[in-house]
Amino acid sequence: MDNTSLDQLKPGQFGKIISLNAQGKLRTRLLDMGLVTGTTITMIRKAPLGDPLEIEVKGYCLSLRMKEAELITLEMTK
Repeated sequence: MDNTSLDQLKPGQFGKIISLNAQGKLRTRLLDMGLVTGTTITMIRKAPLGDPLEIEVKGYCLSLRMKEAELITLEMTK
């Protein structure tokens, strides 16, 4: 299985979170939104200029900035 950051996913691809590399308040906020280790994330779409991007996590849609998505490492599931 390949590891990549969330910002590298293309629409329709999905993966499982293996690490969250954020610190402080940002880490707490991402964890509160359900972005915890072992959670599956699906890329829904990216804005025309790439920022923000929309993902599906735990049955709901969430928008993240590209800088936030770079901090989330995924294991690509095939």
